Amino acid sequence: MPADKSKPPKLAKAIGKGKASDAKPAKPRRKLWVRIVKWGALLGVLGLAIGIATIAIVFWMYGRDPKLPDGDQILKQLSAYHPKQVTTILDTNDQRIGEIYEERRTYVPIEKIPPRVVDAFVAAEDNKFWEHGGVDYIGMVRAGVANVRAGHTKEGASTITQQVVKTFFLSPERTFKRKVQEIILARRVEHELTKQQILNLYLNQIYFGHRNYGVEEAARYYFGKGIADVNIGEAATLASLPKSPEGLSTKNEKNQVKLKDRQIYVLNQLVAMKKITEEEAAKWRAPPIQMIRNPFPELNVAPEWKEPVIQVLEETVGKDNLGTLGAKVRTTLDPAMQANAVKALQAGLRAVDKRKGIGTAVRKVKPEKVAAEIARLAKSQKKVAREILEAVVTDVFDDDNEVAVDLGDYPAAIALGGPEDARFNAPDDKGATKKPSERFHVGDVLQVTLASVTKPVVKPEDEVEIVADSAVVDKPEGNVKHATHHVQFAPGPEGAVVIIEVKTRKVRALVGGYTSKAGGFDRAIQAHRQAGSSFKPFVYGAAIDSGKYTNASRVNDAPEVFDLWRPKNYETGKFEGPVLLRHALANSINTVAIRVAYDMTPAVVADFAHKMGIKSELPTEMALALGAGEVTPLEMTNAIATYAAGGFAAPPRFVDAIDGKPMPVAKGEQVIRPEVAYVVTNMMQSVVTEGTGHLVSKLDIPVAGKTGTSNDARDTWFVGITPDYAIGVWIGFDDNRPMGHEAGGTTAAPVFVDTVRPMKLQKKAFPRPAKVVEVLIDKETGLLAPEGAPKGTTLSEVFVEGTAPTETAPMPGEVTEETAVTSEYND
Repeated sequence: MPADKSKPPKLAKAIGKGKASDAKPAKPRRKLWVRIVKWGALLGVLGLAIGIATIAIVFWMYGRDPKLPDGDQILKQLSAYHPKQVTTILDTNDQRIGEIYEERRTYVPIEKIPPRVVDAFVAAEDNKFWEHGGVDYIGMVRAGVANVRAGHTKEGASTITQQVVKTFFLSPERTFKRKVQEIILARRVEHELTKQQILNLYLNQIYFGHRNYGVEEAARYYFGKGIADVNIGEAATLASLPKSPEGLSTKNEKNQVKLKDRQIYVLNQLVAMKKITEEEAAKWRAPPIQMIRNPFPELNVAPEWKEPVIQVLEETVGKDNLGTLGAKVRTTLDPAMQANAVKALQAGLRAVDKRKGIGTAVRKVKPEKVAAEIARLAKSQKKVAREILEAVVTDVFDDDNEVAVDLGDYPAAIALGGPEDARFNAPDDKGATKKPSERFHVGDVLQVTLASVTKPVVKPEDEVEIVADSAVVDKPEGNVKHATHHVQFAPGPEGAVVIIEVKTRKVRALVGGYTSKAGGFDRAIQAHRQAGSSFKPFVYGAAIDSGKYTNASRVNDAPEVFDLWRPKNYETGKFEGPVLLRHALANSINTVAIRVAYDMTPAVVADFAHKMGIKSELPTEMALALGAGEVTPLEMTNAIATYAAGGFAAPPRFVDAIDGKPMPVAKGEQVIRPEVAYVVTNMMQSVVTEGTGHLVSKLDIPVAGKTGTSNDARDTWFVGITPDYAIGVWIGFDDNRPMGHEAGGTTAAPVFVDTVRPMKLQKKAFPRPAKVVEVLIDKETGLLAPEGAPKGTTLSEVFVEGTAPTETAPMPGEVTEETAVTSEYND
């Protein structure tokens, strides 16, 4: 046990010795730690100095880039801010019907942007905007740390000023150099411009998605109102969008939640900045965001108007200034008249489709004879190349909205229900359309054309094999499911309608086809087609203006050869002998028009038509009398309007005002005497009351007009005037194919009627000028009616003063020197 008692003291001694030995080197170790701290601090200061110097050198080097604008250049460029803007095309009700733009933007100065909008954007994009000098350094560090932690770009640190710099001065590339230059320029911008000026640039320049730039167009597109009228909730929503315009827009419904979250963030920021109260924020946090679906319901309802407006603007402000103009162009378009004209033309074209079997069966074969029909088509349709082919229906698929056909050992299918088919399956009064099986049956023979991806290939033996562009096709073309090949219905005829206000020459409606699109082919303005007999009022106008002819002049309707050309009358091919000019115009007698044109000379007739308003070049040949010259529906309608205007010619007008400033009216000219214009107009009334345009008489208002049908019915016309309006209608195939048994009086005239009827025009006589006289004449001879002439043998005729007949006609049946021989030989 004594040994045990000795252990603790030894242990204690040992421990004590250990403490003593450890305590001696403590002082040197503390000196080492201090030295490390000192050296670390020194190296840190040195590193900081080197870092600062490096940054300074980098900024100095990148700041010396000659491409980087200095303060003066920045001030000059941004002070002269003249952005690309949208020019809006308005109808007479100030509804937006069209747009002209490179960037859809409407500039609004910062003074007219409400403070709540400014606050919302500052809260969303740069809540230290009013405090920093262009760069938020603390924000940059915070964003950098957050992004490192996240492992990806989670936060941005660009201030509003930096965003302005990126937009106006730098490329979108993401490089260290560009970021440095962005910071340099941001500070320069802050030095040269006020905060208000910077916001002005930012709010008008930023992109909001769906081709909208700047807060004004964004507010109109998303909320259907100007930026001055948006509320706090809407302002917060707009401020949310620049972060990811398409990614947040609720035009895509899947973005609803994301946009709402972003809006709430902006509202919370506004509360934190003390710009709104918590109560105000709560009011807008709860309800869902309500964005308007169709801010411009009338947009593109009249695409034909864009090109005429562009032409007017180019003539007014110059082509180079169009992109930045940003004007509001009020057109002369009457939306009701335009809509009625579209409806009338579409109905008229569908009527022709039905008569011609376009989009429906042209004939039928029994189901058991379908195979024989396919064999027949295989032989007949390989003989010659033709654009329009026949196909027999072999099956109908309601579920797939498709009909299978065979063009002759060439199975194909027609996809139904698309835009091309809409014309042939128009909705009924209840908006319902027919199913494929209600329209087609096995054995129906249809007119088709090869789809755009196919074409006829001519073989060496001059036969035609119907094959696809790629020769052999293993999969369906287009979107058909039940055949290898895709075909379409043969195209139907097209048309145009023009309505012009007579006194002002304002174009109230302009329809360029069954369906039109901006930049597409506008037949009202661009289609040059033969006028046919609708040109005859200019032939007779030239004759009456010359003083050599009157309405009562007798001209022989008889066959005659002109330079190996023997014209005939369109309607019957028969000849009536001597007839009065009025009768000849009313019944569109070709031979009379030709004789008058021959007497006047085609050159004189062409010159007269040009004075009246025809701008196209006209042939100075005898065929001009029958409308061989090619004209547009617009110029034809405007030229006929000159008659209703009392002989006063003027160009058509498409624009009323630009930015509220009325457009100057083009100077017109009195090209023929008012009395001449009235007499010809009165003649044209007979076309409606007793001639080829008799279908128009159902309107039960005074209408003067003329039908027109060119060779083989390639063109059909009706141009008509009332005291207040001139309306022109043209219908024909775009490829100039004959329309067969169609005519102006039966094809174009019904469209005229359906266009005019909704206008609810009052019964109003054409005003008669002072130098017009009215006398009773004999219907047969055109001379003064004899006293006591039997009923039905006379008519009241109008004449230019001094041109009325002075000789009296014999009583009917009375033999005179003139009638003795003709009575004897009944010739």
